[in-house]
Amino acid sequence: MTDTPTPHGAEASPLGRSTAYRNTYAPELLFPVDRAPKRAEIGVGETLPFHGEDLWNAYELSWLNARGKPVVAMGEFRVPAVSPCLIESKSLKLYLNSFNASRFDDMAEVEAVIARDLSAAAGAPVSVALQSLHVASRQVTSLPGTLIDDLEVDIVDYHPAPSLLGADAGAAPVSETLVSHLLKSNCLVTGQPDWATVYVNYTGAPIDRAGLLRYIVSFREHNEFHEQCVERMFCDLMARCGPSRLEVWARYTRRGGLDINPWRSSVAGAPPLNQGDPRQ
Repeated sequence: MTDTPTPHGAEASPLGRSTAYRNTYAPELLFPVDRAPKRAEIGVGETLPFHGEDLWNAYELSWLNARGKPVVAMGEFRVPAVSPCLIESKSLKLYLNSFNASRFDDMAEVEAVIARDLSAAAGAPVSVALQSLHVASRQVTSLPGTLIDDLEVDIVDYHPAPSLLGADAGAAPVSETLVSHLLKSNCLVTGQPDWATVYVNYTGAPIDRAGLLRYIVSFREHNEFHEQCVERMFCDLMARCGPSRLEVWARYTRRGGLDINPWRSSVAGAPPLNQGDPRQ
């Protein structure tokens, strides 16, 4: 059993630094980042106002079998939102590459090893599922919802502006999903752009669609990790629009063989299906 990694601040991560790649199993490469400081910025304490998970898809995963022959697979990792730490993405890439020249008896062993190591890093059980490419099935599609990107709006805010959000409290409640492909934020450490499609599924007073679009675009020059952006959106929407039910689901484009898809919901339940966005 590996030692539990110590949580760190994002500034100490391997992001933005020249790093030597390891090709033999090295769980110490995983870099957990404490969620609490960024959550404190948006008023979230130990009692979370949401349920959810961070869904990772890994497309560059390989190891050697007992005879030294390479095996390739795809991985799906589900990190619960209740975990005290998120896992920094470059460290996960480095960790997965450390399997490249390591021998394992079968896929079940690799799956168990990754689940053990990611759970230790996150501080809570992480679900891991691996699939061989010849049996992998993952639909690539745009999820259902009303696209708001074609609205004609003037935009001047490029840092999160929750004051742009609003809902018509005098109107009858609705249940709908609003979709935008215009979410762009930047890596908290390197400033590199992150692109995503965001889905806002809610029940409540009708959310002002033009205001929501302006709000989503207002993240364009904002530096935060994917998970932190989604939690900020969730809290701002709850505070400004007061829906009785809310889900925020962002599907970020792939980088370094990984995509990250945080989902936060006001009610416990099954997360959305793992259907790839066309840009993934």
